Amino acid sequence: MGSSLAVRSRGTTKYFGDVVALDGVDLDIPRGQVHGLVGPNGAGKTTFLGLLLGLSVADKGSLEILGAPVDRVLGVPEGVGGFVDGPGLYPTLTARQNLAALARLRGYGSERGAEVDDALEQVGLLDVADDRVRGFSLGMRQRLGLAAALLTKPRLLVLDEPSNGLDPAAKRHVHRVLADLAAQGAAVVISSHQMDDLAALCSAVTLLADGRMVFSGPVTELAAQSGRLDYRVLTSDADTTRRLIAGHPGLELVQDRTRLRLGEDVVVARGPVSAVDDLVVRLVGAGVAVRELGPVVPPLEAAFLALTGADDDVLASQGAVR
Repeated sequence: MGSSLAVRSRGTTKYFGDVVALDGVDLDIPRGQVHGLVGPNGAGKTTFLGLLLGLSVADKGSLEILGAPVDRVLGVPEGVGGFVDGPGLYPTLTARQNLAALARLRGYGSERGAEVDDALEQVGLLDVADDRVRGFSLGMRQRLGLAAALLTKPRLLVLDEPSNGLDPAAKRHVHRVLADLAAQGAAVVISSHQMDDLAALCSAVTLLADGRMVFSGPVTELAAQSGRLDYRVLTSDADTTRRLIAGHPGLELVQDRTRLRLGEDVVVARGPVSAVDDLVVRLVGAGVAVRELGPVVPPLEAAFLALTGADDDVLASQGAVR
């Protein structure tokens, strides 16, 4: 069983003094999968990523990486790459020199010049290969960190907030690189607060809260746990829309706190997807044009908020109250 898994964690526990950073985490991450690690600040995400990269060791439980048991000493098997808390780079060196230095540190020698350029090209930085890193933006540094990880030809790639500072085009580029890597059989584990990134990129996610695993499984399964969502509804007739929502047994008309944010003609309805589908049918039947329909909070984010007990505060901040 272990040969098909990139990560096998059983009862993994990590303490920092009296603080329990990870509390009995059981998790399997197969090869060929992009796996998201999410949770509130302080949930234990970075701690778990650090264990995968050999930056620290667990105090209890067992952890296997790429089929090899990880003992109570720092270090991981060959084939693991990535970074936490941002990539470590030499600001006075160029992008190419940074990767060449990494290659030498890992004992690759000088024959990796072509692979350095290939890694830079993969992340879209070949045109700035000879620019010093101290002038790079946050997004460029993130991409250079990814290039450094790719240079190791990872079978397990671990990335902390890889989309930080990326513009939409760069984000799509990075997503394509990670998806291609998974398609070639590597496991990719990313920590992110960007729910749209996770929905677009990950096939499975693990949700941590207070060091414990709250959920682990397919992204679609987590999104399904969001249940009743709040939907923005913009139509050609707001009054008729409100009347139809108020009269629908499966829907609730939500009073928004600020029309400045949602717009004068936007109505908020709360309910399951099936009831919202039926509302669209009724609106069309009444001759009302539907111009916009979408969740106030995306389903994946709503499930995250519900499972971590933070949904009330965020719904209020979105202009809706229970």
